[in-house]
Amino acid sequence: MTSGEAPPDGVTRRTVLRGAAVAGAVALVDPAAAVARAGGSGAGWSPDAGWGPDAVFNREVGALAAGRESAPILAPRVFSLAGVEWAGSEAARIELRSRSAGGAWSRWVLASVLGHGPDRPPAGGERFGEPVWTGPADEVQLRSATALSGVRVHFVAVPGGAGGAAHAAQAMPLAQPILDAGPGQPPIIARSAWARGQARPVHLPEFATVKLGFIHHSDGTNGYSAGQVPSILLGIFGYHVYVRGFWDIAYNFAIDAYGRIWEARAGGIDQPVMGAHAGGYNDESTGMVVLGNFSSVTPAAAAIAASEQLLAWKLSLHGVPTLGRVTVEVDPSGAIYTPFAPGAHVSLPHVAGHRDGCTTSCPGNAFYAQIPSMRPRIAGLAGTAAKLTIAAPVMTVGAGTSATVTGRLTQVGSGAPLTGAPIELQTVGVHGVATTIATTMTDDGGAFNFALTAAQNVMLRVLHRPAPAAVSDVVALAVAPILTLALVSPSPLEVTGSVSPAGQPVTIDLYRVVRGKRHLVASKHAGTAGGAFSVGFGSRRPGRYVVIARTPVNARYVSAASPPVGVTLA
Repeated sequence: MTSGEAPPDGVTRRTVLRGAAVAGAVALVDPAAAVARAGGSGAGWSPDAGWGPDAVFNREVGALAAGRESAPILAPRVFSLAGVEWAGSEAARIELRSRSAGGAWSRWVLASVLGHGPDRPPAGGERFGEPVWTGPADEVQLRSATALSGVRVHFVAVPGGAGGAAHAAQAMPLAQPILDAGPGQPPIIARSAWARGQARPVHLPEFATVKLGFIHHSDGTNGYSAGQVPSILLGIFGYHVYVRGFWDIAYNFAIDAYGRIWEARAGGIDQPVMGAHAGGYNDESTGMVVLGNFSSVTPAAAAIAASEQLLAWKLSLHGVPTLGRVTVEVDPSGAIYTPFAPGAHVSLPHVAGHRDGCTTSCPGNAFYAQIPSMRPRIAGLAGTAAKLTIAAPVMTVGAGTSATVTGRLTQVGSGAPLTGAPIELQTVGVHGVATTIATTMTDDGGAFNFALTAAQNVMLRVLHRPAPAAVSDVVALAVAPILTLALVSPSPLEVTGSVSPAGQPVTIDLYRVVRGKRHLVASKHAGTAGGAFSVGFGSRRPGRYVVIARTPVNARYVSAASPPVGVTLA
């Protein structure tokens, strides 16, 4: 189950990655003087008109009496998935059942399990249970162990909710690329097989890091058919995005009862895409969900085997050991889903159940009991993996100037260098697609370096493609315009300068220095035709002054400031 602006002159890894993504990550990169371009659209993602928020609707229930069943709740139209919202206690136990009007009721299922929160958790105190797959139905009924108020049922209408032969007969495209890490990449069904052009994220993917893998169950219904799985995933997406406010479906991967692995959250199966599956740890983990409820029933053997293959491959690809533990920091924005304080340093297994880090019963008692025996099998599948690093998390260079990207390829566990190995430098586009722009080989210490020239912010990673394949984290090369500033005349006060690339907006700030402190007294926007500008501040009273030219942060560049120019007026 799931769990949640820098100052203009500040440069953080996420700020620059986000800015590069908005720009389309199409910075002109010129390694060894050869210009390459990474593809990708700069536009944000939005739902298609054919299926989106209108597929989600709700019914206000209000209060539930303790130990009593509600009256049947008729939905506005046929739905295939439902979730419950309520106010008050996190420990509420609400059960739900469904039927088509006039038909037999389904069995009762728990609908109040708190799993995870949106990519940016809201400040409100509302509670949302995990969504329950019902199949096509018209009505639900609720019951609660305790009295509750503020109860509402959310419904999702899913195209093809009956899961007919059309889905089962469709050829399932495989996600790309294929990278031979760990046991070799298992077949992963591409997101397009279930999204079908109808489940576009509402936010571009963000990239973090992978230090561990979380195992979840969806807390939904067991006994679904193979043909229903695309509709189940589409329904979970609708609930996560249009009810909960997630950017996309929360999980990075999904596994069904038939042992099939599905690409879930968009951004690239080979990328460290930040999910919303484990509040407090989304920045440092990958998350896979097995569809179904495994509180008292163990997942099918095929699902467990697929989970082991996926985790062995994904962790190996990112150079993560499959055995042992790792210390991670609890993200303050998601700490409410954990038993730990914001910013706490917590030791978790590299292969973890959701409950290991968060206050949840996920992935169910029966499934959780299997994880200790899964870990050595995952380690056996992973074999000896490679770890690929890239430096630095944030680098800032002037537009058009050379930068050096460095890193190292080593063996996981021993740390031994892998020498004479081919390394690819890649730009990463907005949707996570990586494009190779240069190649080199590791030296006797496993190290490598690339020299490149960037014209604007760009996201980068490095790849070792042969077995054991390895990818680095995505890093940001932050690019700033280059500013010059010079004094032309002290009285009247006039300065001149230049900005490169030309056309960037420039503001000239005039500060009066009093007792060693600067006080802003005037700001003027400069015209920058051809990159040159000239600004006058007229006559000023005697004293010490400092003049600084600056450009704002935007999608293409981080902010820049000229060296200060001091002047004393008599």
